[in-house]
Amino acid sequence: MGKAKFIKVEEAVALVKDGMTIATEGFVGSALPEYVNSAIEKSFLDTGSPKNLTLFHAAGIGSRDGSGADRFGHEGMLKRVIAGHYNLAPNIGQLIIDNKIEAYNLPQGTISHMFRDAAAGRVGTITHVGLGTFVDPRIDGGKISSKTTEDIVEIINIKGQDKILYNSPKIDVAVIRGTYADENGNVTMEHEVFSGEATSIAQATKNAGGIVIVQVKKAVANGSLDPKLVKIPGICVDYVVVCTDDTKHEQFKGTYWNPALSGQCRMPLGDIPAPKLDAKKIIGRRAAMELTEGSTVNLGIGAPEFISMVANEEGIGDYMTLTVESGPIGGVPQGGAGFGSAINPEAILDQGYQFDFYDGGGLDLAFLGLAQTDAAGNINVSKFGPRVAGCGGFINITQNSKKVFFCGTFTAGGLKTSIKDGKLVIDQEGKEVKFLKEVEHVTFSGKYAREIKQPVRYFTERAVFELREDGMYLIEVAPGIDTKTQILDLMEFEPKMDGEPKLMDARIFVDAPMGLKK
Repeated sequence: MGKAKFIKVEEAVALVKDGMTIATEGFVGSALPEYVNSAIEKSFLDTGSPKNLTLFHAAGIGSRDGSGADRFGHEGMLKRVIAGHYNLAPNIGQLIIDNKIEAYNLPQGTISHMFRDAAAGRVGTITHVGLGTFVDPRIDGGKISSKTTEDIVEIINIKGQDKILYNSPKIDVAVIRGTYADENGNVTMEHEVFSGEATSIAQATKNAGGIVIVQVKKAVANGSLDPKLVKIPGICVDYVVVCTDDTKHEQFKGTYWNPALSGQCRMPLGDIPAPKLDAKKIIGRRAAMELTEGSTVNLGIGAPEFISMVANEEGIGDYMTLTVESGPIGGVPQGGAGFGSAINPEAILDQGYQFDFYDGGGLDLAFLGLAQTDAAGNINVSKFGPRVAGCGGFINITQNSKKVFFCGTFTAGGLKTSIKDGKLVIDQEGKEVKFLKEVEHVTFSGKYAREIKQPVRYFTERAVFELREDGMYLIEVAPGIDTKTQILDLMEFEPKMDGEPKLMDARIFVDAPMGLKK
């Protein structure tokens, strides 16, 4: 383990050989080692090498613009991909659809643990996460293309309990990034919005005899760095590449550096405007009624984002501490290309430690999206026909939160609503039914939730459902909605009911604060 070498990006590319397994990092548009990965992509396009690579990464990385994981999304460049999410890498998604590559989708948090267990020389990661979902080897084993045949997960029984063993990866090359590197290769991350799983990737690669390449903003002299800020020690770094193109070392896509995201300052938030009263705000309002003071919460993207806005409008934003699976705790989580970061975070953990907290039941409440559900209470957010979106951290979060709530419109594809005299009006019905007889991909298992006695509810703009021991119950209906024609007739299964469902709280449908703080 000698002193790290500072090399040019072209020299780094030459280290990546055909057939290697390469691990990289990032979260949506943040912490992407674009300078190195784009050079690897250019080499393949110019010379046809490196080819037949296996790509391994935890989160969805990219912005659907050819960045991130899609730097490797070319036929012939990839042989196999193992990742947590694919929706941000459409080129790789197309290779999967066309059955051009072997592809696996595993839970994001579990992949971050796989890197850590590989670093420790363990045979694999043993966990309950994924049981009953498409990741369970008794279902699909995480395989998402017909070309994919090798089993990389298996069921084992420990003390009478079924667990999933995720085999540890052997990494040949790691391409990760930091902020500064000193002459010995010690790397800090003070300008990054999180530290992700970079430490584990570097340790796993180094201990397997692989090559660790780190992209940084600047090189500094020995003794310049606070040792408490060093996230990747020089003993785990082989080569450092200093980025000379600022557009390929942004804090996140479109933002070079905002110190309020990385802890160097706090930004005044001012007054956050209340969102207009529409279908998603209705969902956010109903969900906000579940908030309890002092709760630790994870909010998904889409409709769940409105919960935070409603809470602020109602003066109960401080009832919850928001967390992001990438590592931030507290503050205001960001969306879009900055999803994974938070303004004014109170703490930023390595992603693996954040998922330790999640997997162990640390979340009081989780509010996630509702793309499709079925009579068994299952949820699908990971695969729709041939299109593979991926599970991301969805499985880790939903399986382990003390209470879980799924939030989304009742139908999709053109739904238009309005409020008149305190009643919900469906001006145009969505074309796509979301309450199905059976979902095609089980990202959340209703059966597993019932086995562990997890409270589960499903919030839409017109109805609320609850998963109970004997099935799915319709428990609330919005004022102005006809239960038969606007709910039951638009479902592929008939939910159970305890008599006539009660009306959703009337305050939800009035364009004024609801008074939740009282």
